[in-house]
Amino acid sequence: MSAEVILKLEEVSKIFGSGERAVAALQNVSLQAYGGEVVLVMGPSGSGKTTLLTIAGALLKPTRGRVWVGGTEITAMDEGRLASIRRERVGFIYQSFNLLEALTALENVSLMTTNGTLNGSLPRDRAGEILNTLGLGHRLNYLPNQLSDGEKQRVAIARALAMDPDIMLFDEVTSALDPELVGEVLRTMRALSDEGMTMLIVTHELGFAYHVADRAIFLHEGLIHEQGTPQEVLLRPREQRTREFLEGHGLFRLPEPEAV
Repeated sequence: MSAEVILKLEEVSKIFGSGERAVAALQNVSLQAYGGEVVLVMGPSGSGKTTLLTIAGALLKPTRGRVWVGGTEITAMDEGRLASIRRERVGFIYQSFNLLEALTALENVSLMTTNGTLNGSLPRDRAGEILNTLGLGHRLNYLPNQLSDGEKQRVAIARALAMDPDIMLFDEVTSALDPELVGEVLRTMRALSDEGMTMLIVTHELGFAYHVADRAIFLHEGLIHEQGTPQEVLLRPREQRTREFLEGHGLFRLPEPEAV
């Protein structure tokens, strides 16, 4: 982990609606992610996790506060410049795969598609190299409907890697997968961690996060209630809300590292 700050949020709030219908999805959230750091973001449904990721990924502007990605402040950028940040600095991996069904795995990666739009091109040999690294070298010419969901998710990860991002954001990427496919995606994420990729991860796979994350953050009702090392937050939580959340997820039956 380096001393370089890759992502910084300073007193960020996001309010949806107005008046009596206003909902504060985030409230004065501040955090930093350093080069090579893996940050776990956890919390109950509606706690603001996805809002946090979409702001960090330059997909949503905060109502208040400031945001930096790769050392560049993006808070007041127009949509054109934000699109460049998303294309060049951020790899966003969603629950849904967002692959173009008419393109092969290799074409999806070489065209670097994001949200169904073409953002550029990558030499096919480089795209194939990335897919091969993720264990998909034998699936280069397969269409998405010929791939398992776990393979589709790895193609989506490869597509994000093709942009050579400063940071990768994972939003519950295993939640839509069958249990037998979860392991292959988690192993891919672990390999990225071992290679020093900076990652912000929202996941319910807390056992995996315990063994991989450098820092854990617990969100509740848009506020950071607790943060620290995974050992501190996941095994010795200080806040009652954190303890209740973790007990409900059975975290205290942690898997061994080899099982992840």
